[in-house]
Amino acid sequence: MAPLPVIDLTALRADPDIVEPAAVAVAEAVDRAARDTGFLLVTGHGVPVEDHRRLDAAARDFFALPDEVKRRVAMDRGGRAWRGWFPEGGELTSGRPDRKEGLYLGEDLPADDPRVVGGVPLHGPNLLPDAEVPDLRRAVDAWLAAATDLGHLLVRALGVGLGLPPGWFDEHLTGRPTILLRLFRYPTVTPAEAGEAGEAGDATWGVGEHTDYGLLTILAHDGRPGLQVRTGGGWVDVPAVDGSFVVNLGDMLDRMTGGRYRSTPHRVRAVIAPAGAPDRISIPFFFDPAWDAEVAPLPLTGPAPDDDAPDRWDGTSVHEWQGPYGDYLTAKVAKVFPSLGAAVLDGP
Repeated sequence: MAPLPVIDLTALRADPDIVEPAAVAVAEAVDRAARDTGFLLVTGHGVPVEDHRRLDAAARDFFALPDEVKRRVAMDRGGRAWRGWFPEGGELTSGRPDRKEGLYLGEDLPADDPRVVGGVPLHGPNLLPDAEVPDLRRAVDAWLAAATDLGHLLVRALGVGLGLPPGWFDEHLTGRPTILLRLFRYPTVTPAEAGEAGEAGDATWGVGEHTDYGLLTILAHDGRPGLQVRTGGGWVDVPAVDGSFVVNLGDMLDRMTGGRYRSTPHRVRAVIAPAGAPDRISIPFFFDPAWDAEVAPLPLTGPAPDDDAPDRWDGTSVHEWQGPYGDYLTAKVAKVFPSLGAAVLDGP
C-alpha cells in the first residue's frame, strides 16, 4: 500500500466555497483519500500548534493527579451526559478492556439547556477538576471550537467530492453537529513487559480493532507511534508528520455513500520504551451528524462496492442502520461502557 496521503488544506481554507482551481484540487485529493483508504493526514489546517501543546500539557497534568481526585469527575457522576474520567481498563472494545485511561468531553452545555433538561444522552456539562488543573478547561474549549471549524471545512470538501454542493452536509446533517472530544493516556510498556506478554498479550495493546461511529475523526497526538490502519495488504503504521492531524471516516459516511467511502478499521498498539518514558497522549475529536439527523443513503451514481460486513471487525453491516444518528451512537457507547449504559438506558 502507498503511504497515507498528506494533504495541505491551505487553499481550501482560503476558498471554502471551493470554486478556485487550487481549492478544487484539495477537495479532489480529500475525495481520493476517502475512497482509497478512509485515512489521511492534513496540514495547513489553521489550528495553532500552541493550542495542541497547551492541551497536551493540561491533559498530562490531569492524568498525573491522584485517582481519588480524578474520581470527583468520574463518568458515573456525569449520568446521561457520559462525561468524565475512567481509569485504565474502564473502556471496552469488542468486550476487551482497553489499556488506556481517558476523559470524555463534548459540547459544554448548561444545566438549563433543553437537551440536558430532557435527558438526551451524551449531552451535558463537561466535568473537569478546575481547581487542580485550571488550564484544562480553557484548552478544551479552544480545541472544541477550532476542531469544529475544521470539521465543517472538511465536510465541504467531501460534499464536492461526492458531487454535492459544498454546503450540503451543513444544510442536511451538520448544521448543529454532535461533537465529542476524548483525552487518552496510553501507558508505556517496558520491553520486559512486552516480551512476557508476547504478540497477542494484553500488555502490547492499547485499543483493539474497531471503526468510528459518525462522520469524521480528527486526531492529534504527541508523535509517538501506535496507531495502525488495516488495509488489503495488512496493518500499516500511521506516520507522525509534524503539524499534521490524522483524519479518518466513520460508519455514517460508509452508510451514506454505499461503501464508496469506507470507515476503515484501525487499532492502537502500546508504546514500548524503557521504564520512565513519557506515556502517549492521544486527542481524538469526533465531528458527527446532528443528534436527530436521519442518516440515509445518498443518490449516488455508478455501482457501489459489495457490503464489507463479512470482513468487518464486528461482522455487522453499517448499511442496515435505520433511524436517527443519536440512537446509533447511544447503542454503540452503551457497549463500550456496559455498566454505565445499563444505568443510563434502563434507569428512570
